Amino acid sequence: MQPSGQDLGRQPIEMGVRRFGRINWLGMKTLAMREILRFLTVWSQTLAAPLMTAGLFLAVFALAIGPSRGEVMGVPFIQFLAPGILMMTVIQNAFANTSSSIVISKVQGNIVDTLMPPLSAGELVAGYVAGGIARGLFVALAIGLVMVLALGMGIAHPLWALGFVLLGAAMLSAIGIIAGVFANKFDQMAAITNFIVTPLSFLSGTFYSVETLPEPMRTITHWNPIFYLIDGLRYGVIGRSDSAPEIGLAVCGAFTTALLALCWYWFRTGYRLKP
Repeated sequence: MQPSGQDLGRQPIEMGVRRFGRINWLGMKTLAMREILRFLTVWSQTLAAPLMTAGLFLAVFALAIGPSRGEVMGVPFIQFLAPGILMMTVIQNAFANTSSSIVISKVQGNIVDTLMPPLSAGELVAGYVAGGIARGLFVALAIGLVMVLALGMGIAHPLWALGFVLLGAAMLSAIGIIAGVFANKFDQMAAITNFIVTPLSFLSGTFYSVETLPEPMRTITHWNPIFYLIDGLRYGVIGRSDSAPEIGLAVCGAFTTALLALCWYWFRTGYRLKP
């Protein structure tokens, strides 16, 4: 039987193409907005509390050892310390945003509500990471204003500073996804935070110059990717760093790409998500 002219004029339906296009922009935007509104709803806990903690760190160090510490990297100690505190707060909040969202959904049994909509693995990762980056930027903006207004600091290289803040928030958002997928209970999540994320952020040059460390601690610190985030932001703010910012950007970019690939694979396979 010969096909009709009408049939010949029809385009074949391509298998695997969804009716809303190759990228579900609406679904991805909805997931990102859900993650953003989730932390904005409890802003006193997610935004005000980190700002208070960062302020207390700066106040305690300034009052305790600031006047007697002298200059570090050619700037007053409190100005050396401020970028590290900012980045540490950003990454901790970006991690908390994605990890808590996934763990709460798993504990409450409604993770299926996120997995059932027509969102690909990449779109799920993008939506969660967007929420973590947004929270990190909110925190960075608040602390940055305090640095400028209260400490009288400027931003030596704004684009470098913004780039490392975005990269740090993306990296720890991805780590938060991995931790959230892996953990099935809140105590498992707390263990990851207390024994992995917090030590890595504290032992990364936040409160000191890595060049003052003896071996092998100096070499070990250079294997910590968070060191490059803090060092890169410090370069963006005060114009000085322990390592070249280009190296930090390359290391953090490669590490973040690998983490996002793992997140994509776990969402694609449903690892520890699907019953």
